[in-house]
Amino acid sequence: MRILKTTLCAAACAAALTTAVQSAELRLSHQWSTKDVRHAVAEIVAKEVAAADVDLEIKIFPSKSLFKPREQYRPLSRGILDMTVFPLSYAGGQRPEFNLTLMPGLVKNHDHAARLANSPFMDALEAKMAEDDVMVLVHGYLAGGFVGKDKCIVKPADAEGQQMRAAGKSFEQMLVGAGASITSMASSEIYSAMQTGVLDGANTSSSSFVSYRIFEQVACYTPASDVALWFLYQPLLMNKSTFEALTTDQQTALLAAAEKAEAYYLQEAKKQDAASVEVFKEAGVEIAEMSQEDFAAWQALAQKTSYKAFTESVADGQRLLDLALSVD
Repeated sequence: MRILKTTLCAAACAAALTTAVQSAELRLSHQWSTKDVRHAVAEIVAKEVAAADVDLEIKIFPSKSLFKPREQYRPLSRGILDMTVFPLSYAGGQRPEFNLTLMPGLVKNHDHAARLANSPFMDALEAKMAEDDVMVLVHGYLAGGFVGKDKCIVKPADAEGQQMRAAGKSFEQMLVGAGASITSMASSEIYSAMQTGVLDGANTSSSSFVSYRIFEQVACYTPASDVALWFLYQPLLMNKSTFEALTTDQQTALLAAAEKAEAYYLQEAKKQDAASVEVFKEAGVEIAEMSQEDFAAWQALAQKTSYKAFTESVADGQRLLDLALSVD
């Protein structure tokens, strides 16, 4: 009888273990509201996987409810967190190579961003992520532009003598090279800084310009259009070991969902730029277009400032920068 009980117990335990391995719940964290495009990307993945009926559930934790915005990469790499939609440059302190994903003039427009995401440059970055047990599920870039309180900021000469807020250290270095002074702050503080005269100009994402109502405080907006200076890589990442522990069906469903989400991400990113222009126009703000010549002037300045600082401080920096710049 004892042998029979032991055998039955072993069989039951094995069945329970098999069920535990095949059925999984993944936790996905991000910092944005449920109205944000990045939340929509996460939702597409979660809903498509649920519809595939492969015993895999993705639970989304939006609005920095699980981890603080900049503190998600480390728990992801350690398997404490399963998935995140994350601006990769936030992890630049741990992996300085990732600072290339918020570098002025490296991305020209959204279609160029999509080509970068499927290039040897991105392969090299993904190899760095793999060393941290992290992989990319969904590639995605969001664009941004400039605002000026009293004048348009289109070319480097326009920034001279201006008190500017820049999104990221590399942009600060470039703007200082243009003769601007820098006041560092979160994008959520731009409005009050413009209102009180602390800032003359700023750059950030198209969506942040709208959500923080910056159009109420500025005279001119230089949006992302045919060319844009500001692009930030914000992929949906996953712990690599967690992915590899899933069943083949679960992995297949996840990759199919990611492909659908990536196509949506690209189209919505383009729409956000266009929508921001309409909002600023309705507010009576002048819209300035950056030309190819303006872009080239900024990029030439970045070569002397931001790019130079990056290659001098990152061991593999020049190779990675050359890989990025080689993508047409």
